[in-house]
Amino acid sequence: MNILVTGGAGYIGAHCCQELALRGFHPVVYDNLTTGHREHVRWGEFFEGDIGDAARLDEVCARYRIAAAMHFAAFIEVGESVADPLKYYANNLAGSLQLIRALVRHGIRHIVFSSSAAVYGTPRQVPIDEEHPTQPLSPYGRTKLMVEHMLADCETACGLRWMALRYFNAAGADSAALIGEWHEPESHLIPRVLDAARDGDRPIQVYGTDYPTPDGSCIRDYIHVADLARAHVLALERLLAGDSGGAFNLGQGRGYSVLEVIRHAAQIAGRPLPIQTGPRRPGDPPVLIASNRKARDVLGWVPEQSSLENIIASAWKWHRKMKESAHGAPRPAQG
Repeated sequence: MNILVTGGAGYIGAHCCQELALRGFHPVVYDNLTTGHREHVRWGEFFEGDIGDAARLDEVCARYRIAAAMHFAAFIEVGESVADPLKYYANNLAGSLQLIRALVRHGIRHIVFSSSAAVYGTPRQVPIDEEHPTQPLSPYGRTKLMVEHMLADCETACGLRWMALRYFNAAGADSAALIGEWHEPESHLIPRVLDAARDGDRPIQVYGTDYPTPDGSCIRDYIHVADLARAHVLALERLLAGDSGGAFNLGQGRGYSVLEVIRHAAQIAGRPLPIQTGPRRPGDPPVLIASNRKARDVLGWVPEQSSLENIIASAWKWHRKMKESAHGAPRPAQG
């Protein structure tokens, strides 16, 4: 069964392609390689294209007889979305509209959507469940929520069946270190910490040490990317079996502070990691922790690989395999 994976050359998309292949599906990666990497396309077919290109979407859907879609093709930087909102509305929202139109045109009625905990905004309580009010603080979060609304409307109007998976903090790498987190520039905490551990030439910036938390730094819920990938395939299988859709949180259900993450990374890397403290970033709540009960009950999903030690150790294995190319861009080392 051919599954269209938009953004399948990216970090989470590539891991989901790996899991799809392991579960007997055939991924068809559709990516414009703006932020994805051709080297991450190791499972299934690759078709270069942009989600805003209706003709290319029609071509890939017809050529491969697509049965369902997984949609990851979004820009993801919250700060950038505030500085350049039209970029996010053009790609994340208008691009998703073109994709959904193509699916409907070709009779494809199942889609798993990569959403985000950013749809919730500042939490009123933790852990956050799916009934929490959705009040996103950034254009990035708003585009994710708008696509969820679009999918719900298309379910009513067109019979499109969908699930939106709201991630908290994805991290880690596959156990063989074939693929890992690779953004340019990197803004996520764990890869930034491990880059510093590997290169040893700069301190780690910590934004805010005066939060009402045990050590003063923000607390976040980290989830291993392999657990995320498994959840996507479980969601797809449930949709194909006729189950109802909706939104699901994906998180470990417990949190770790920024300083805890740095301490664990220093232990795993076997070297001290200096920090540089700075003021809080606007919009960063003190604590974000997911309730994953709905995903457990409905999807039968349990985060099996998401201990902080395993997340950091798998990511460190990936980082140690990275080497610098002639142009200074990271590439996976051979062997």
